[in-house]
Amino acid sequence: MSGLTIPPSKGGLDFLSLGALVTRLDPGIIPFRKAQSLDIHVSGGEYNVSANLAYCFGLNTGVATAMVNYPMGELVQGRVREMGVTPYYKHFEHDGVRGPNIATVYSDQGHGVRAPVVFYNRANEAGALLKPGDFDWKSIFGGGVRWFHSGGIFASLGETTAPLIMEGMDAAKAAGAITSFDLNYRAKLWASVGGDARGQQVMRGIASKLDCLIGNEEDLQKGLGIAGPDVHSKGKLDPDTFFGLIDVVTKEFPNIKMVATTLREVHSTNRHDWAAVLWLNGQRYVSPTMHLDVIDRIGGGDGFAAGLIAGLLLGREPEQALRLGWAHGALLTTFPGDTTMARLPEVEALAKGGTARVQR
Repeated sequence: MSGLTIPPSKGGLDFLSLGALVTRLDPGIIPFRKAQSLDIHVSGGEYNVSANLAYCFGLNTGVATAMVNYPMGELVQGRVREMGVTPYYKHFEHDGVRGPNIATVYSDQGHGVRAPVVFYNRANEAGALLKPGDFDWKSIFGGGVRWFHSGGIFASLGETTAPLIMEGMDAAKAAGAITSFDLNYRAKLWASVGGDARGQQVMRGIASKLDCLIGNEEDLQKGLGIAGPDVHSKGKLDPDTFFGLIDVVTKEFPNIKMVATTLREVHSTNRHDWAAVLWLNGQRYVSPTMHLDVIDRIGGGDGFAAGLIAGLLLGREPEQALRLGWAHGALLTTFPGDTTMARLPEVEALAKGGTARVQR
C-alpha cells in the first residue's frame, strides 16, 4: 500500500467540503421547554471543517452546498463569508410557506449531570435535494483542490446525497486531490432512510474511494459493519480498542491510508478527559490526555479533524499534526457554537503543552 502523499499548493483551494448547511438553535444551559431566547449558529459537519481551516489556520477553503433564497439563507451566507469560506451554491427558491428550507438543529448545552439534548427539523431540507450533476466539478477542481472532504451526516439525508458524494470523490481522485470522510454516524438520521443496513451499504461504498477516514470505534462498527469489541467494555481513553479495528478496516479497504479519531471520557457535561489517535501509513500516534472544562461540546470532533488536516497540509510531521488537531478540538469546546474562535498561535501553544495561565 502506497503512503499518503500531500499535494503541493498550486493556488486554488487547499480544502473543499461537500455537505449541508444548517442553523443550530442554542438556548445555552436552559432546556428548550423553558427557553425564552436562542443563539443561532451556522453549522454543518462537513462545512465546519472548511470554516475552521479558513478562520484559524489561514487556509484557502470552500464548501459545495445547497442554498435557499430566503432570509434564513441570507443569514447563513453572511456567516459563511465571515469565516472566509468560498461557497459553491446550488440555489433553491423558497415557496414562502413550506420550503425548501435550511434545516434546523436544536441543541442545548446541558450542564453538570444534565446532558445536552439534540433533535432536528430536517423536513423539506434543501441539502437533501442535492444530486449528481448539481456541481460543475470539472470547473471547481480545474482551479486546483488539494483535499476533498464529506461526511456521514450528509450521506444520510436522502437517496441522492450519497451518489453525489461518490461523484465528488471520483472527480477529486481524477484531479489528484486527497479524499477524506468523517463517518459521523447518527442513528436518528439513518433510521428515517433505511436504518443501519442502509447506512452500512452507503458508507462502505464511499469507504472504497477514500484515502482518509475519521471516526471512532462506534462509527467504524455501526457505520461500516466492522466487527469488534463492545465499545463500552473498555476505558474510553484506551487507544488499543481503536487500533485493534484498524487492521480489519485496512484489510477490507486497502485504499485507506489514514484513520483518526478523538477519545473522550465524559465525567459530566462540563468535565471531560480528551485525547486523540492517528493511524497514518501504518504508523500509530497517540496524543497526551487533557482534562477539559467544556462550555459547548458540539463541533469538537470537527475541530479535531480541521487541526489534523491543517497540520498535514502545512507540512507538519504526523505527531505534530495530531497534536494540532487534539489542541484545536479542545479549544473549540471552550467557545459557544460549532465553529472555531481560536487563533493559530493559541492552538500551537496548547499543542506544545501550554497552560491556561493569564496572558499578560
